[in-house]
Amino acid sequence: MRKIIVPTFMTMDGVLQAPGGPEEDRSNGFEWGGWQFPFWDEQMNNNPGKIMATSFDLLLGRRTYEIFAAHWPYQNDAIGEIFNRINKYVVATTPIDMSWKNSILIDKDIVNELKKLKEQDGPDLMVWGSSRLMQTLLAHRLVDVLHTWTYPITLGKGKKLFEEGTQAQRWKMTDSEVSAKGVIFASYILDGEVQCGSFAPQEASEAELARRQKWQRE
Repeated sequence: MRKIIVPTFMTMDGVLQAPGGPEEDRSNGFEWGGWQFPFWDEQMNNNPGKIMATSFDLLLGRRTYEIFAAHWPYQNDAIGEIFNRINKYVVATTPIDMSWKNSILIDKDIVNELKKLKEQDGPDLMVWGSSRLMQTLLAHRLVDVLHTWTYPITLGKGKKLFEEGTQAQRWKMTDSEVSAKGVIFASYILDGEVQCGSFAPQEASEAELARRQKWQRE
């Protein structure tokens, strides 16, 4: 069975839109494209490199696929060699140019097709960018591994990793590191259901009971 792995760059307030440059994604008037650039250094190259040293295929949403297809076929570096060689599974419900070598369209019954894809033999499926696709994956509990780079900035607007519809799940941290510029890298795997408890005393005060009743009426 294949795992779905999501590596993502995000701000402290969870924004993942257009980390790499101003023209990457200006949708909804987003004006902070390239926010990742000032924090990038040699240390920041290491973790993505380790993640992509494993065997994987790409799983992409339409917009990220179009960004990648306009860039990577024209690159001769190590990442370009990998991306051009492997399969690219593309989730899209509108017409799209699929001429990039080894591209495979998923355009109907998306969730079931993704479940079938996971059940197949083959390399794991890695999702870069693709914020809309991420929402679908998180809403249907299809993500197995998260790698996050959290940058020490807040933007206040933009597409986010965890939007409304994300399912309640518990995650276990398996690795972490902080860069010299304050970027926090962390890896997580699924770790069962969310567990809750309470620090409240066993017997609530009359004031606390009154507060609860008041809030229920509001």
